[in-house]
Amino acid sequence: MREKKILSVPGGVILLLGLAAMAGAGWLVKLAADAGRVHDVSTAATYGVFAGAIVLAAIVVLAGLFVVNPNEARVLQFFGRYVGTTRDEGLRWANPFYSKRTISLRARNFETQKIKVNDVEGNPIEIGAIVTWRVVDSAQACFDVQDYGSFVTVQAEAAVRNLATHHPYDTHDDKLISLRGHTDTIATQLEKEIQERIGKAGVEVIEARIAHLAYAPEIAQAMLQRQQAGAIIAARTRIVEGAVGMVEMALKRLAEANVVELDPERKAAMVSNLLVVLCGERGAQPVLNAGTLYS
Repeated sequence: MREKKILSVPGGVILLLGLAAMAGAGWLVKLAADAGRVHDVSTAATYGVFAGAIVLAAIVVLAGLFVVNPNEARVLQFFGRYVGTTRDEGLRWANPFYSKRTISLRARNFETQKIKVNDVEGNPIEIGAIVTWRVVDSAQACFDVQDYGSFVTVQAEAAVRNLATHHPYDTHDDKLISLRGHTDTIATQLEKEIQERIGKAGVEVIEARIAHLAYAPEIAQAMLQRQQAGAIIAARTRIVEGAVGMVEMALKRLAEANVVELDPERKAAMVSNLLVVLCGERGAQPVLNAGTLYS
């Protein structure tokens, strides 16, 4: 089912015609009353029948009037058959026998429930998202799903749950995408997955982002300690890598500039001292050697 546009007539003209018909019917009623006063029964009856027919026709015609607000669509059906959709704003008119269903095209948003799920590493976490969406195909929204609003909510929660099971909560490996450390990437993936799930309902996802992310209460304290330990290990690894590179560069520059010649024993001592200085948590306390290099 796809949306198709149907032309609707400006309702102002129809409203004026209907009011004119009502006025004409009132005039015929007056003529019928005048004929009745002079006992012209046949003429009075004729005027009365015409007046009734005009009133009935005017009521039927005026029943086809409806109002379309900004960012709104009207889905028209004729005895259950889809006829078309009009998005023309203002007072409009269509076949009085068409049923008219209102569909809002405005942007809407909602926040999913806090879902408890295991991440890719098996850690229980709580996650929730905010989704902004709107209807782009009124026919699909009306006829392809039972309740498009409820459908969007359920499918969005399913997409959030599925996304959480494919990524770790946090990681110190820059090559891995984590829920906490790569929010923009995760938001893009979430938006794409939700769109794939709700596209059949004629709905477009404008934005989807993680609104709540935390470890489950029963493991929150333990995972915080683990996270702190992991951060310390990652920081130490970076420090050692940098220190080794600086020592290599220092030895290479000393050798190239012929500043001093070091035997293996003194080179090892120098490397040890540099690593202590570069990797230590506290500021180094220098020791001045007033003798020779070897004493």
